[in-house]
Amino acid sequence: MRSASDDDLLQFIGLGDEDAFRILVERHVDRGYAVAFRILRNPTDAEDVVQDAFLQLWTRRTAWQPGRARFSTWLYRVVTNRCIDLLRRPRVEAMDDLPEVPAGGADQVQTMMQEEVTALLNAAMAQLAGQQRIALILSYHENLSNGEIAEIMETSVFAVESLLKRGRQKLRQLLRNKGDEITTLFTND
Repeated sequence: MRSASDDDLLQFIGLGDEDAFRILVERHVDRGYAVAFRILRNPTDAEDVVQDAFLQLWTRRTAWQPGRARFSTWLYRVVTNRCIDLLRRPRVEAMDDLPEVPAGGADQVQTMMQEEVTALLNAAMAQLAGQQRIALILSYHENLSNGEIAEIMETSVFAVESLLKRGRQKLRQLLRNKGDEITTLFTND
C-alpha cells in the first residue's frame, strides 16, 4: 500500500482505512510542518496546525472529491489558512536565548554569518503582511509555481505575482541597512 498514489490512499481513507491514513500522513507531514513553521516561526503552533489539518481530513474523509484538487494543494491551503488564523490572534512571545558562540575556525565564522543572515531575513519576513509572507514561503521554500500558489491561496496568478513583487520590495527595504550579502538576494525586481 505504501506505493499507492495519494488519490488511491484517499479512496481507502474515505472507507475508514487507518493504515492508508497513516501512510498519507507520513508522506506529507514534513512538508506541511515546514510550511507552517516558516509562516509561524513557532514549532508547537506549527505542529498543532498540521495536526489540525490531518484531523480535518480524517473527520471529513467521506467528503473528499477525487480529481477536484491534488492532496498536496489541499494540505497547503488548509495549513496556510490555519496559520493565517493563528497570526490574526494577538500573542505575547518570549525571546529565545541567544545561541552560544562557537570557538574559532573559518567554517564556524561562515556558519555564524549564515545564521545571522538567516535570523535577519526571518525577522524581516515576520514584518511582512501575512499574504506576502505566505506567497514568498510557498515560492522560495517550497518551490511552487505561481499557478500552484494561486490555487492554494485561492487567488489569481496575477495577485500572486503582485504579492511576490511587493514582498521582495518590502524585504529589500527592511534589509537595506543590514549588509550587501542580504540585499543582493532581492535585486531582481
